[in-house]
Amino acid sequence: MVQLQEMISFRAGVKANAASGMAVHDDCKLKFLELKAKRTYRFIVYKIEEQQKQVVVEKLGEPGQSHDDFAASLPADECRYAIFDFDFVTAENCQKSKIFFIAWSPDTARVRSKMIYASSKDRFKRELDGIQVELQATDPTEMDLDIFKSRAN
Repeated sequence: MVQLQEMISFRAGVKANAASGMAVHDDCKLKFLELKAKRTYRFIVYKIEEQQKQVVVEKLGEPGQSHDDFAASLPADECRYAIFDFDFVTAENCQKSKIFFIAWSPDTARVRSKMIYASSKDRFKRELDGIQVELQATDPTEMDLDIFKSRAN
């Protein structure tokens, strides 16, 4: 069965994760590179399409959008992966930015969904070269703006 999945994934041009069978759509990496290099987006929300067995881009946040816009874009009862480009000012008054990876897994999400997201996370993160900070969140308070600030320093 695993060999068949790998063969199908190879033909599709995307490599599946051996643990969960999830592939990563090329657009996921492309949009991340645009955020990292050109700052084209403030955030990216990724979704696992269970039928297609792949991670896809669900939402792109415009550069002018805020942390509140980002938090509002995550569903209350479904898991997601997300990237957030966090701008901040250091104690020395220097403007900086850090790229956060957020594994959003709310308590109200289906157990199956939580398991699929958890088993695919490390493989997906490896596809996105340049993540500086990782957050695991199960409710909005775990990714409050103050938490971003404390983790950025």
